[in-house]
Amino acid sequence: MEHTSPADIFVLFTILPIILYLVLVVLAFYFVIKVVKFMNEKTRLDRDRNDRLTEIIKILNQVKSIK
Repeated sequence: MEHTSPADIFVLFTILPIILYLVLVVLAFYFVIKVVKFMNEKTRLDRDRNDRLTEIIKILNQVKSIK
């Protein structure tokens, strides 16, 4: 059975922060991409809703002017 030397543990503790940093960077990029996609979809849906509201207002004004 092979034992780990203190040098092996030192290498592990040297590489571990680098790996954690890379994982955090990847998660940050993922989060930013998801937020941008969400905001683009929200903007599109808001624009559609505003267009529908404009149409409803036009129709209501037409009905009001007919009476």
